[in-house]
Amino acid sequence: MNTVQHFEIDSGRFARFARGAVAAAVLGVIAACGGGSNPSDPASGDAPPPEVIAVQKPSATEASRFLVQATMGPTEAEINRLSGMTYAAWLDEQFAKPQSLHRLYINQAAADLTSVGQQLSNTNFWDSWWGQALGGDDQLRQRVTFALSEILVISFADATLRNQTRGVASYYDMLGEKAFGNFRDLMEGVTYHPMMGIYLSHRGNLKEDAATGRVPDLNFAREITQLFSVGEYKLNADGTNIMGADGRPAVAYVSKDLEGLSQVFTGLSWYAGPQLTDRTAARFKGDNPNLERDWRPMQAYDEYTPNTSFHSISDKVFLGTTIPAMTKPTTDADVKIALDTLFNNPNVGPFIGKQLIQRMVTSNPSPAYVGRVAAAFNNNGQGVRGDMKAVYKAILLDAEARAVGTSASAGKVREPVLRLAHMLRAFNATSISGRYTGIGLTDDPSASLGQTPMFAPTVFNFFRPGYVPTSKAITDANLVVPEMQIVTDVSVAGYMNYIRGWTQLNTTRDIQHNYDAEMKVAQTPAALVDRMNLLLFSGTMPDTLKTQISSAVASRVIPGPAYPPGTAASAIPTTTPTNQAAMDAAALDRVYLAVFLSMASPDYLIQK
Repeated sequence: MNTVQHFEIDSGRFARFARGAVAAAVLGVIAACGGGSNPSDPASGDAPPPEVIAVQKPSATEASRFLVQATMGPTEAEINRLSGMTYAAWLDEQFAKPQSLHRLYINQAAADLTSVGQQLSNTNFWDSWWGQALGGDDQLRQRVTFALSEILVISFADATLRNQTRGVASYYDMLGEKAFGNFRDLMEGVTYHPMMGIYLSHRGNLKEDAATGRVPDLNFAREITQLFSVGEYKLNADGTNIMGADGRPAVAYVSKDLEGLSQVFTGLSWYAGPQLTDRTAARFKGDNPNLERDWRPMQAYDEYTPNTSFHSISDKVFLGTTIPAMTKPTTDADVKIALDTLFNNPNVGPFIGKQLIQRMVTSNPSPAYVGRVAAAFNNNGQGVRGDMKAVYKAILLDAEARAVGTSASAGKVREPVLRLAHMLRAFNATSISGRYTGIGLTDDPSASLGQTPMFAPTVFNFFRPGYVPTSKAITDANLVVPEMQIVTDVSVAGYMNYIRGWTQLNTTRDIQHNYDAEMKVAQTPAALVDRMNLLLFSGTMPDTLKTQISSAVASRVIPGPAYPPGTAASAIPTTTPTNQAAMDAAALDRVYLAVFLSMASPDYLIQK
């Protein structure tokens, strides 16, 4: 097609639909869940256990729904491929896929830009991110890395990291590299990464000084405990709170624990080089930089005498662990003890497991579901704690994930970034340049998505896992809807305007999607809607919405030549040279309308 078709929607109806979609997105969770304060558990009773589900071959709609949870969005080709194999085979195949590094893309982009007198920017990372999200073969890694980036947060929103494109890219690579490993190794990667060191201010963190009253920075100690591992409150194995004698949730740590941990996380700074002699006081402070320091793990600066060392040699007490006072600093050994202590806390399995369920499957998993995932974290079946492959299998192969439920444990609001990725993958988007340019910053809620990868406003992510909108219905049902924290009237209208633009083909864009398959069935509204149902709704489109979209599509008449009444069908050609362009334009208009109304519908906004 050489032209871009435009369809018009009455502005008043559009505004009313936008406002209504906000309310529907909130209350749709209740409607989908059936209300009630106690999530039912589809995995109880006669529901098949994960080992049985693992060896099943899914139907096309089951495959599509699995891929919604496990990838950046299903494609028709991947739906068909998964339908011919088992869930377990697909997961094992994905675990074996090699990783592509964003940092290498950034290095090449920097070289290309330098050659023409330009500078690297955050946009280069986002080009690489969308390239892997849309075109990467390792789709499970893409999905879980994005989920981990929303739990173990750093952000370009930080003024210093805004100038660290290569470093932030390498942090994201580190999450992807360790996503299929052990959570203990992931914790270590997070702790030693210089971008986290900048973001949570433990790079260059200095030991306490009684003479001046200086104390170590608490920032990283607090967040690695509260957000990255243990959480605020003591948890049962199923993620429910352990209650204290006062009837309130029992706290998992106190300020003294964080003070002890803050002493541990002193003495780490920039990568200086392979030799101890490379670690000078100047490099600790940031001077004389090693050219690889923005992506190499931070190093311990222990080679100084006790009076001039950067790491605390005092006794350190935290979470039931004591590191005795020492005569010389041993930063790495102390960090190992701290990370082991945090990793082995019984909270970690349910705390991290529940958040991954929320990011991939449902905002309100039943306690039993959380318990099963936590059990997989605690023991992968071979006595290994923290095996992330076992965790993802437990999440995705659980009966609660595989059932299209109507209980309060079913469903979640789709994140805006994932909606765009889903649509572009569903319609086989590719890049003309191979660099996937043109999306970039999508943070403006009035004009785009209100969300950009690696651009969370705070360390608490774009939204809190326990967020409850100001809705009596949701509060009374004892539900959380995390993604609703970034949903407003403005963001819904902005999203629909933005996605409307993306539904239309545009030859000036680098990223081009393909509607050839949809054009072939555009003559038949029901068939076109069936494609929307498979690719975007995974077979869950309500009958009412099918009727509404079919009627809207049918109202867009595809012109054809006039023939006298009673003309035999065999005498009517399927096309004529004189009206083919008009017929193609009208058919494409139908496709645009079907895609837009699907993507804008409250039923699509809820991942079921």
